[in-house]
Amino acid sequence: MTEGSHRRIAKGAIAAAGLGWHAVALIIFITSLLFTAAFYLDAGVQNWVSENRNTTVETFMRAVSRYGDWPTHLVLGLLLGGIAYLRGSRRWLWIFVAMLVACTLAGMTTRIIKMSVGRARPHVKTEIRWAGPTFSAKHHAFPSGHSSSSSAFFATLLFASWRAGIACLPIPLLIGFSRIYIGAHHLSDVMFGFLVGASTAVLVAVVLLPRVMREGPPTLLKEG
Repeated sequence: MTEGSHRRIAKGAIAAAGLGWHAVALIIFITSLLFTAAFYLDAGVQNWVSENRNTTVETFMRAVSRYGDWPTHLVLGLLLGGIAYLRGSRRWLWIFVAMLVACTLAGMTTRIIKMSVGRARPHVKTEIRWAGPTFSAKHHAFPSGHSSSSSAFFATLLFASWRAGIACLPIPLLIGFSRIYIGAHHLSDVMFGFLVGASTAVLVAVVLLPRVMREGPPTLLKEG
């Protein structure tokens, strides 16, 4: 490979990395604004869901919620990591490891916050909406663990491959909406979960993905 080719690859890597950083920064900024507004919209969204509840949709959303938690992401990450390993793609293997780390850290962070603030879930009948430190799952609404884990998983992918990341963006959005639809979380719970997930992805990408970002867009073609 000529020196000119190396320069073109380096420029392409820088452009791809820059686009990924700007995309995630924009997502975090927009999520922060939406989170601020979400507290004012919690009641209205819950009322809308209650008034427009559909049995078929609810069944689908419960399935999405059931399979949208961290264990499914863990299995998916391990499966994809195994495929990358067998195909000899060190880049994708490193990406999938980073995605799993981000998902785990986001899940741990939300668990600590849940147990510390003790916000009651929408379906819980109580006058105390913020109970403080508690081990009761009924008061573990804030933030949404499903939303944080899924957004951390796929936002990390966005850093390494913005096309793949954008293509997978509907997944955490659907999971977050399912949590609202079945009454497990408020809108603000889900929005803060997205914020935690995106922030965790930024941290993991800075620490674990610099090599991938330098070497350009990853490929699943066998490296030889």
